Amino acid sequence: MNKAFFAFVLCIFLSPFLTAQEFKISGTVKDASTQNPLEATTIYAESPKDSVLVAYTISDENGYFELEERTSLKRFNLFVSYNGYKPLTMNLEVKPSINLGTIQMEPQAQELKGVNVVGERVPIQVKKDTLEFNADSFKTRPDANVEDVLKKLPGVDVDSDGKITVNGKEVNKVLVNGQVFFSNDPKVATKSLPKEVIDKIQITDSKTKTQEFTGEEGDGETKTINLTIKKDKNKGILGRAAAGYGTNERYQLNGLVNYFNDTERMSFIASSNNINNSGFSFDEIYDMVGNTRGGYDGARESGLINNFGNGITTSSNIGGSYANAKKGKYEVDGNYFFGYSDSFNDQKTNRENILPDGRFFSDSESNFLGTTNSNRGAANLEFDIDETLRISVEPSMSINRTDSYNFNTSVTTDASGNLINENNRTTVSDGFQRNFSNRLEIIKKLDTIGRFVSIRFSNNNNENRNNSNLESLREVYGDNAETQELNQLTEVSNKRNSYEVQAEYRHPITEKFFLDLEYSYSHEDRDNSKQINDFDEEQGDYILFNEELSSNFNFKNIQQTPAIGIRRNGEKLNFRIGTEYKLTDLSNQDFLQNSNFSKSYKNLLFNARMRYSLGRNKRIFARYRSNLNLPSVNQLQPVPNVSNPLNVVIGNPELSPGVNHNVNFNYNDFNWKDRTGVYVYFNMNIQKDRVSAISTTDENFLRTTRFTNIDGNYNGWAGFGYSKQIKKDSVFTAKFNLRPGMSFGKQVSFTNGVRLEAKSMDVSPNLSVTYNYKELLEIEPGYGISFNNTQYNLERVEDIKFTSQNASLRLTTYWPKNVIFGNDIRYTYNGNVGHGFKKDAVFWNMSLGLEILNKKGTVKVLAYDLLDQNINTRRTTGEDFIQDFQGTVLQRYFMGSFTYKFDQFGGAKPPRGGRFRRR
Repeated sequence: MNKAFFAFVLCIFLSPFLTAQEFKISGTVKDASTQNPLEATTIYAESPKDSVLVAYTISDENGYFELEERTSLKRFNLFVSYNGYKPLTMNLEVKPSINLGTIQMEPQAQELKGVNVVGERVPIQVKKDTLEFNADSFKTRPDANVEDVLKKLPGVDVDSDGKITVNGKEVNKVLVNGQVFFSNDPKVATKSLPKEVIDKIQITDSKTKTQEFTGEEGDGETKTINLTIKKDKNKGILGRAAAGYGTNERYQLNGLVNYFNDTERMSFIASSNNINNSGFSFDEIYDMVGNTRGGYDGARESGLINNFGNGITTSSNIGGSYANAKKGKYEVDGNYFFGYSDSFNDQKTNRENILPDGRFFSDSESNFLGTTNSNRGAANLEFDIDETLRISVEPSMSINRTDSYNFNTSVTTDASGNLINENNRTTVSDGFQRNFSNRLEIIKKLDTIGRFVSIRFSNNNNENRNNSNLESLREVYGDNAETQELNQLTEVSNKRNSYEVQAEYRHPITEKFFLDLEYSYSHEDRDNSKQINDFDEEQGDYILFNEELSSNFNFKNIQQTPAIGIRRNGEKLNFRIGTEYKLTDLSNQDFLQNSNFSKSYKNLLFNARMRYSLGRNKRIFARYRSNLNLPSVNQLQPVPNVSNPLNVVIGNPELSPGVNHNVNFNYNDFNWKDRTGVYVYFNMNIQKDRVSAISTTDENFLRTTRFTNIDGNYNGWAGFGYSKQIKKDSVFTAKFNLRPGMSFGKQVSFTNGVRLEAKSMDVSPNLSVTYNYKELLEIEPGYGISFNNTQYNLERVEDIKFTSQNASLRLTTYWPKNVIFGNDIRYTYNGNVGHGFKKDAVFWNMSLGLEILNKKGTVKVLAYDLLDQNINTRRTTGEDFIQDFQGTVLQRYFMGSFTYKFDQFGGAKPPRGGRFRRR
């Protein structure tokens, strides 16, 4: 019986391969008139019955192609498509080998608009600077979202957090019909929009506003994805709503509504939850899963929420956005969000502090509670006065209010475990932050060969007020025993107003060479007031003004920067070499401490950038740039900061700015024939005159920190990526990713007058696989290991070596029909963490969903952290410390939920004004 059952199952899986026949088609594509080879021609095969994509490939730089696949079809239609040429169609019999010889392509006249119906189904097209995919050509499950189809595209990777990369380059922007969708976070669009409404997926290098308007290519450091909505879906309503409730009173509510009307779009979003979820994901299986580490990184980037970024957060937010465009006239978009959050976090930290002649240990525990509410809005307004003149305005404003309570207890011991000092500190504060920024840009093209002039004005006006109460008890033991109590009320009022004017002129020298002339002037003015009052026991109030710790100063930073550069814009080689002369004047006047200083700096900075295309799919990118790092106000202001009595911080007005020298190299290659991608990267940052902390520790291990300029610091990272995609006759697809990487650096500091150097080297290879069988089963295993090594220059300081590991397995099944079963398992191992910290854990989320109401609704049951092992521990090392950390995380809960989709489309006219904004 068992053998028979096994044979039956084996037959089911092998039957597609037993009946399928291998075929190989080859040929060379050329221009019919010039006989020049046509690189990046798309060749693809479809089923004659239902137009299902069988296979596709791209011709190489010689116009040659090979199309290999297995299929159970007897005949298929073969299409040859190249932008600007008449498409060719052939009906071929499936044979092991077919040589088509030379295929002649004829140019297509411009007036023949709309006749290329076949071209609408082209799975992939390589245009001048855009890679375009037809979303319907890539098979996914019926209820897939944009993220699901992105995972199918060659060269595109989406990690478990939703971060998108294209052959190693991060996607920093996802547009819908050429416009920002709700916020700058790409995940808002990719996780909430269904694949069924998407027509084309266009990928290009991200561009600045100037590059977009002047037609210049992007720098290639990041990518932009544009999603075009299908014509029949571009007028109507698309909505999602979800609600869930579980054990431990865990809950989540969220909703999203989009209204499309050709180029006009209105969107509304609302969310409330206590599971650290940003609230905009509508993934069918994994959406109602909180952040494992208790942070809000993704949500904070999207602008949907504002919180302290730690522990467990209860949050609510509501917002709306609007976008509209008219080709050649205007493009406008704007958004507004209101967010509220309530966070708590209990954490403990064990820190080993390294001294030239020994070491001591600081153990601390803290309890934190905090609330925030925020209002924020932003807009992007662009007006094309004519074909040569564009005016753009980008205002944004935010108002935040925060309240927090933090109790911290710290204990310091020597190397023998003897108690040296301890400190109990309670801080209660409430704050108010208001920020307004704006950017006005005017770009004027002076001719059609690249000459233009642009003027930019930007401002940032910020106000920060904070009232805090500090109660501290510090006890020192031993021969110099003492007790110090602090009970202070601090009122801080900081205002920062900065303005900058920039002008740029580009002059063509030849057809490919251009001269860039730039000038910028910036003025920053800060008024900082800190008033500290000590508690008067007799009066029972904070009336004793502490003049020594208080300050009231005005800080000015004025910079003028003339710059010149030469660039070459060519088909294969692009480069720019430039230099800028930065004149900086800093001045500070403290009206309370009678401390004044002024500093002037003159720095000559250089930059260079080069990109060379070895073909349509191969690129080399190299860059060097130097930039100035000015010391902060707190690093310059010589007023003691005693918010932590165990470490008093004092600024240094004699600091010079640091100069960073950054070198970057990238190589990218994707072989369309083999669906194989390779990229190599190297980045190194050398820091001259880095502003660094120097510390002095007395016999009671009480630390005083000051700042100075130090040379010898550097950091860098390097690695490569290899990806391979295998597809067999719509039966299964497999994608392999190998990403070994390394990071290295040297940190220099001074402790008790002795130079302390810490050299670090971390090597971290990673391997991941995504396997999909007929959209019924998806398996995503992954493994990574990190070898960490830190060496110190002092013989008596022991070097540090430890290993960390992580393994993951995501298993999702879509069988039987309308049932979705998901398992997300992750194992982490943190080597060499200190005593009292758990080293490893298995984190397992499980979800079972049932699609009902004609797949418009999904009923789901979720188990979060099924084994109840979730931890948040990590080890970090620095130039003079080793630190272990553990914080609050979500614990195991079970949740039931219901998600409903409501879509209504009216069948619309083609969009009138949408355009792909290649930024």
